[in-house]
Amino acid sequence: MRIATWNVNGILRRLDQLLAWLEATCPDVVCLQETKVEDRAFPEAALAEAGYRGAWVGQRTWHGVALLARGEAPIVTRRTLPGDEHDREPRYLEAAIQGILVGCLYAPNGNPQPGPKFDYKLAWTERLLAHAVTLHTHPAALCGDFNVVPTASDIYNERSWLKNALLQPAPRAQFARLLEAGWTDALRTIHPAEAWTFWSILRNAWPRDAGMRIDHFLLSPALAHRLEDAGVDRSMRANANPSDHAPVWIHLGP
Repeated sequence: MRIATWNVNGILRRLDQLLAWLEATCPDVVCLQETKVEDRAFPEAALAEAGYRGAWVGQRTWHGVALLARGEAPIVTRRTLPGDEHDREPRYLEAAIQGILVGCLYAPNGNPQPGPKFDYKLAWTERLLAHAVTLHTHPAALCGDFNVVPTASDIYNERSWLKNALLQPAPRAQFARLLEAGWTDALRTIHPAEAWTFWSILRNAWPRDAGMRIDHFLLSPALAHRLEDAGVDRSMRANANPSDHAPVWIHLGP
């Protein structure tokens, strides 16, 4: 079983790239972030023609997440992250697919920090931590753009990013708490050295390979034993008009 996650940074702008990648790699499950499209405008027909059925929550211009499954419809279990009934930002979608609970997430960026955006980032992640406890005993995967660089080894060079919200001690500590609770960092397990998933559009980052790892797969103890492989489809970042993220994938055995 192949599960992939990709922050497409605008699904309508990059629909051709998405469809070509789906045809080339044939993932069974796909988590998408930053779809940036209202629900009524989601490209359901084009994805169905490619063999995928889906679920999505979105809004115009900002945020938005989607789950696609090849040949079957995801059974949606959650369309929001619990813990704040007033939060209307579409950042979390969860569904049962082939016996696995898949949580697709787009965590808040948190910049500039300090400030209200950073406070929201920390509060949102606390809600994720609380919800993860309820998934812990199930075969479950939390996938997507966590907007956190977990350690210094997950970025080409910390020096230029020390004030960025993604590298602050508090969000790093929150991510570490997920691992301490028993969740497995799939990409880091397979690739203990560099495995960049994001290259900024600024400062010539892609040609310099000045990347970082902020897109993650966390697997519950009931699922982690099935992990066989993981990787990053870096070639998608080299496209014309690319997303600033590359797709990340894992392969699960029976």
